[in-house]
Amino acid sequence: MKKFCSTLCLLIAVVCAGFLGGCTGAKTYGSVKFVSTPAGAEVINLKDDTNMGMTPVLVTWEGNEEKPEYVTIEFRKTGYREKITSFYVNKRHETREEAASAAQPISVELEKRKN
Repeated sequence: MKKFCSTLCLLIAVVCAGFLGGCTGAKTYGSVKFVSTPAGAEVINLKDDTNMGMTPVLVTWEGNEEKPEYVTIEFRKTGYREKITSFYVNKRHETREEAASAAQPISVELEKRKN
């Protein structure tokens, strides 16, 4: 009987953990399509100085809930002034593909440096 109670308690704990684990939320995604004039600017996430690619570039964020994320990006290109922009990424899509097909457009025009 004692072994049966121990096994039953363990089974209940595993089932409860499975339900609670499911409550943390499924992964959600949000994408942004960065474009610059002229093309070929580096896209830098100022939160952690990550180089996200060269324009035009599609970047996807991943999260565990649909909460928007505030992002600050710097565009850099030799011979042009740096440009900083901030925006919210809405992570409301269930797949990366869905997020990419509905990417937010972010466009900037870079100003040529004066010599």
